[in-house]
Amino acid sequence: MATENDLVLVYLEEQPLVFARIEAIEPDAKPEWYQVKLLLLQVPLQTATWILRPAYIDGAPFTMGGKQMRLEPVVAPETAPVETDAHDRRPAQPTTEKEPGGKVIDFSDRKKT
Repeated sequence: MATENDLVLVYLEEQPLVFARIEAIEPDAKPEWYQVKLLLLQVPLQTATWILRPAYIDGAPFTMGGKQMRLEPVVAPETAPVETDAHDRRPAQPTTEKEPGGKVIDFSDRKKT
């Protein structure tokens, strides 16, 4: 079962709707149901408390107001290791044959409006 601080993607009618963080999972008055407090990661931030069965918390579809809903756990993608310089462990600098370019513009002489 998903736990507190897990990230989920909320689907509405099989379309991704919003990311959310599970803030709390507490037993409901109904046996085998839980009150799941979600922090909806949108602007502005909102919280919602849904009463769900464990299977729904783990991704099984359910309906809310006649609409199909689903929570999908968010798993961070794998990242490729960064190549490092053997001497100082900093990321290796790419080698290019071009000279570093760019023009420095001094804004200190500009008139203030």
